Amino acid sequence: MLVAAAVCPCPPLLVPEVAAGAAPELDTARAACADALGVLAAAHPDRLVVVGPAERSGQGPYPESARGSFRGFGVDIEVRLGIDPGVGPGGGRPDSAAPERELPASLAVAAWLLRRTDWSHAPVEGLGVGEPLATERCIQSGREIVARAERVALLVMGDASACRSLKAPGYLDERAAGFDAEVAHALAAADVAALKALDAELAHELMASGRAPWQVLAGAAEGAGLSGALLYEDAPYGVGYLVAAWS
Repeated sequence: MLVAAAVCPCPPLLVPEVAAGAAPELDTARAACADALGVLAAAHPDRLVVVGPAERSGQGPYPESARGSFRGFGVDIEVRLGIDPGVGPGGGRPDSAAPERELPASLAVAAWLLRRTDWSHAPVEGLGVGEPLATERCIQSGREIVARAERVALLVMGDASACRSLKAPGYLDERAAGFDAEVAHALAAADVAALKALDAELAHELMASGRAPWQVLAGAAEGAGLSGALLYEDAPYGVGYLVAAWS
């Protein structure tokens, strides 16, 4: 059963060392993510599953202690998924026993957020989902996740549209603001039906990487009766970032 969920954006810019001089611009988003993870901790789950977008090569499950890095973004920081007492908040390298298959960027950001909040409340596993994954497959995946433990929490990573301004990665698309507002309303209300109804084709056109993970959440939350709160909503750099907590 799903007992809580946190929804966070997944830009590597959340990591201050990656953002460098622009790091303060996302301080509010980082604080909101920490608050959302606090809701997960307060729910006392038996297991935390982190779900995030991934390229085809990064799809599939990741065990606790799977490693990721931000070297592709110019910063020599490595992280591990889940409880990681051997690596302090300042960074460092995992030991040689860590799995060889690296986390996709979205799950690496999640691992960084978990380490930043000293997550030690339940075992963690990761799931990378491909952007083209059909809605029904996403929903079924969510159902399967919550069937594996009595008390499951989700950390759901993903960005809204990347077409909110002329300088956005996808340039300006007049449909983007409306799409993001629809998602924000669904997350604020913990509206499972609204998340299921998101238009996958439109999400693809608007470069909204969170669509598939949000629909995994929708499948997991069926019948859970959770309430939602929207903790952050903005579009810096022309990309929609949303933070929400369900409990």
